[in-house]
Formats: sequence, C-alpha cells, structure tokens
Amino acid sequence: MGRMTSRAPTVGFDLDMTLIDSRPGIRAAFRALSAETGTYIDADLAVTRLGPPLEQELRHWFPEEAIPEVADRYREIYPTYAIEPTLAMPGAREAVAAVHAHGGRAVVVTAKHEPNAKLHLAHLGIEADAVIGSLWAEAKAVALREHEASVYVGDHTGDVRGARTAGALSVAVATGPCDAAELRAAGADVVLAELTDFGSWLDAYAARERG
Repeated sequence: MGRMTSRAPTVGFDLDMTLIDSRPGIRAAFRALSAETGTYIDADLAVTRLGPPLEQELRHWFPEEAIPEVADRYREIYPTYAIEPTLAMPGAREAVAAVHAHGGRAVVVTAKHEPNAKLHLAHLGIEADAVIGSLWAEAKAVALREHEASVYVGDHTGDVRGARTAGALSVAVATGPCDAAELRAAGADVVLAELTDFGSWLDAYAARERG
C-alpha cells in the first residue's frame, strides 16, 4: 500500500484542520448566515466538528427542504467572512514544500466547495499543484486515484477511509476533531502530532521506498 516506487511522490492533503485552521473564518460565516436567516446556529459548536460536508452541519439547524438553498447562500457569503480570518496550520507551507523538494506533487482533496478552497490557499500562499473539492471520506479516493497519490494526509477518520479506499498510505495529523487514538482505530498507517512533523517523516519514507 502507498508505495512510491522509483517515481517522485504525489501526496494528497486534506484542507480544514490539516493545512488551514479555518475555525475563525467558518465561525464568522456561520454567524453571518444565522443573522441573515434568523435561524440560531451555535457557531462555536459547529467548528468543533469540521470535516464532513457542509450539508451535514446545516441539518443540525435547518429543515431538510431548506438545506440546498441555505448551503448555496453559505458558500456565496463565505469568501466575505471566512478567507481573511483563516490561518495556515503550523507546518502547512513547509509540508507542501517538502513534497516539492522530493520532486513530487501536492494535491489538495477536500470536502470544501472547490472555489473557496482555492481562495484559502491563494490567500495563505500555500502552493498546491491541484485542488479538488466537494469530496468526502471514501469519495476522496476518486481524486486520489486520478492523481496517483501514494500518500494522503488528513485529520479526520473520514480522511483515513479515503486514503485506504484509494490504496494510499494514510498519514493522520491529530490537529482536528479526531484524536490520535481515534485515527489509529480507523486504520491510519501513521499518526503525527502535527504537520510540523511531516517533513522529517517524508524524508524517512522516501529513503525507505527508494532504498
């Protein structure tokens, strides 16, 4: 599983709570949506369970028939409220640079609306080679296979499932809603405390695979 053979690696990365700390931005966007719709949303609670598609969170607050319209509106106002406050996770730029230093490609595969994902990366200067949005859990395997990713890095058990479905090595970072024990139990091949540990791990992994 997840062998690089003699080729440079293609490494997939999740976005929210893996490459970016989007909690401040998402909190602001949910508060704006709540004010606009007159519907109570506990934004502080919502940002503790990032990872799954937006619609899953909205179902906690809106009736099913309202979800498509409300989701579209959230995505429309998102750039206004969410891009500026969002921060890069520690080690994010360095992790992508480490892949490039090995001659590889860094591909972001996320459940987030793709145009908004691209806005985040551009704003923060994180230089991915491709960005694929609106894929969650096992569905992420579609993009990972298409780009021949041998490794997928994420913070959620859904990311672990996506990596395993794609036949990629699952590297999990315990920086999101799932702790290290949950990530291991879900089948992560490697669990890192945070993304700052990724570069040294990749160096060792590349040496083993090419050795």
